[in-house]
Amino acid sequence: MSDAAEVARRCAEAMYERDTAAQRLGIEIDGVEPGRARARMTVTETMVNGHGVVHGGYLFLLADTAFAYACNTYDVVTVAAAADVVFVAPAYGGDVLEAHAVERTRFGRSGIYDVTVRRPADAAVIAEFRGTSRSRPTPVITPP
Repeated sequence: MSDAAEVARRCAEAMYERDTAAQRLGIEIDGVEPGRARARMTVTETMVNGHGVVHGGYLFLLADTAFAYACNTYDVVTVAAAADVVFVAPAYGGDVLEAHAVERTRFGRSGIYDVTVRRPADAAVIAEFRGTSRSRPTPVITPP
């Protein structure tokens, strides 16, 4: 494993240890590499809205979580400056969803990341998300 891959892995571990939102929603993080991350979540019945589909807020949260882990792979605390999502297809209770985040570019203290949320069972694209990040001069692994 390269030094950069090891830093990315350690950043994800440090973040997840403090990420009660992801933990309580059962979001799992894996596939972390520099500028990339994958988050997985099983949709529970409490995440379904009045139309019988997953509430968009949970889809955004899953994509935002993958985005957060991807942009925090360099041991510099990085937060969202902006994000938007396009809901492409419905998801339902019991579905397993995966969000794959990929860094498109970093410039100065900012970055742009794309996240695709899919249902692996049929490879359906559920949502597309784009996030813009902003870094702060604080380490992820050993915060003050």
